[in-house]
Amino acid sequence: MDINKALRTAISSGEVRIGLKETRKSVAAGSAKLLIASSSLPTEQLRELKASKTPIYTFKGTNMDLGFACGKPFSISVLAVISPGGSDILALRGE
Repeated sequence: MDINKALRTAISSGEVRIGLKETRKSVAAGSAKLLIASSSLPTEQLRELKASKTPIYTFKGTNMDLGFACGKPFSISVLAVISPGGSDILALRGE
């Protein structure tokens, strides 16, 4: 799977919450199906998100790389996939 393409498809056709604050809200509401965290997400925040039992995929790149992969002109430390749209991104839950 091309994760960059899957991310862009999920963002354009599905429902994705970008950033730690929005991700925390989605996790608290129980609506997040998958979390994607950059490799540079601080350990303390990653531990907090892991406690939620929501599947987490660690993106193999920095927060700037994740932002670029999402087609955004800013860094992204973590995002929550609520609905994948036309993307097969939820297949990352098993990785």
